[in-house]
Amino acid sequence: MYEFLSNSCPSTYALGTFAILWVLVWFYRDNLKITRVSEKHVFVTGCDSGFGNLLCKRLDKRGFRVLAGCLTEKGADDLKRAAGPFLKTCILDVTSSASIQKAMEWTKNEVGDKGLWGLVNNAGRSLPMGPSEWMKIEDFESTLKVNMTGVIETTMTFLPLVKKARGRIVNVASVLGRVAANGGGYCISKFAVESFSDCLRRDIQGFGVNVCIIEPGFFKTQVTSLEPIERELHRLWNQLTPEVKESYGDKYLDKYIWIQRLIMNAICDSDLSKVTNCMEHALLAVHPRTRYSAGWDAKFLWIPLSYMPACFVDIALKLVMPKPAKGV
Repeated sequence: MYEFLSNSCPSTYALGTFAILWVLVWFYRDNLKITRVSEKHVFVTGCDSGFGNLLCKRLDKRGFRVLAGCLTEKGADDLKRAAGPFLKTCILDVTSSASIQKAMEWTKNEVGDKGLWGLVNNAGRSLPMGPSEWMKIEDFESTLKVNMTGVIETTMTFLPLVKKARGRIVNVASVLGRVAANGGGYCISKFAVESFSDCLRRDIQGFGVNVCIIEPGFFKTQVTSLEPIERELHRLWNQLTPEVKESYGDKYLDKYIWIQRLIMNAICDSDLSKVTNCMEHALLAVHPRTRYSAGWDAKFLWIPLSYMPACFVDIALKLVMPKPAKGV
């Protein structure tokens, strides 16, 4: 026994030394930052509020040339008043091909021969969310047009500018792109963003372009605001046939809304900087990470849950969600 332990010690020490060196090298590489930030342009979508709005202000303070795509004139004006003279805005609707093309042409004139260092696909919508059976095809499409098709078309339109700068594409997905926890287009679209980003990263890595995925947990933004979530649930319920309503029962809607309130109030984080810190690292690091998990619920609940067997997630959600009147 003593001889076995003696013989195994050198290999144990070697493995331990290798692990420590690997961690040290990883931290060193992870903390290397790019230079000449003031010469680099970053285009961000969905800047009227939330993550995109905060990111633009923080990048502006760091010295980046920020180009902010806002959906409304009011959002653009408010952001310009809150930022420095080097932040510029344009109106962008990611569901409109003409709007995306116009924003790209404007950006091309702004960046010149330098190209576009960063494209942050942040624009998104979450509603309607609810049981899949309650949705019409239009309910799925309204979310997919923004979160999936909008991300893909914006990326492909701006890609030549990013290639010229050998820059970064930062796509905002979600922990619900790892665990499908509810019906509607949101989870579907975020799974699509994960897949599209992986495909794109592997396709264009030879051009020196990095593609990063941000996977936020639950944060207090317009996406998780309870009032519109509940309003949409009532709308979905009211469009159901009497037969479908009967299968769920009269109390199902109220119980479903109560659970949504409980979850949102329990785990939604008000510190949006946990997400924008990840976005900033993806734009500033010499060696950006492939994926960033933002928020404690992402790191310790949703991401670990995504590696569990499907039956485990199914059972967990079945215990949380209300039971339909005619369920088994």
